[in-house]
Amino acid sequence: MKDKLNDFVNKNNGYLISAYAREEGFSRQYISYYARKNNLERVAEGIYITEDTWPDYLYISQLRNEEVVFSFETALYLHGLMDREPTFTSVSVNYGYNAMHLKNKGFKVHTSITDIYNIGIETVETQFGNVVKTYDMERTICDIIKYKKYMDIQVFTTALKEYVKSDNKRIPVLMDYAKKLKVEDKVKDYFEVLL
Repeated sequence: MKDKLNDFVNKNNGYLISAYAREEGFSRQYISYYARKNNLERVAEGIYITEDTWPDYLYISQLRNEEVVFSFETALYLHGLMDREPTFTSVSVNYGYNAMHLKNKGFKVHTSITDIYNIGIETVETQFGNVVKTYDMERTICDIIKYKKYMDIQVFTTALKEYVKSDNKRIPVLMDYAKKLKVEDKVKDYFEVLL
């Protein structure tokens, strides 16, 4: 049983996630015993890491709040469109999601109706190799153009320049999103100059 849980922790990059381990048939009591016996650090309720694992706060946030999608500056950072780590974590949630606990923890929370919320969600790896949900580059570029007045101008400018240089840019997708998000004219104005 211990070997099976060791394998589980190894497959999860040094994380023991109680909810997932219970789905694999491990009891709460055994998970607690294993965590104590192996000196695992509790980083959040039901989430433990091994001594040689760096805490990945984006991943931990995702595990604790499966509905959140990393957006704006955090999405720029995850896509390499920002030259420094953001000072706060930006997330988007579906309209009606109670995000007060996130706001209380210092997250910058954006709310969208379902049709808008679902545009451009994908998964990416964090710098620690864990998978999280974020908006793709095109959705993020549309968002920062739409809400430019709330953006740091240096972050905004760097993001647009890095996107244009990217081999992974998808201009047709960008224009499709721009139309759906009602920023088509603004996006065209910026990219006529940049491309």
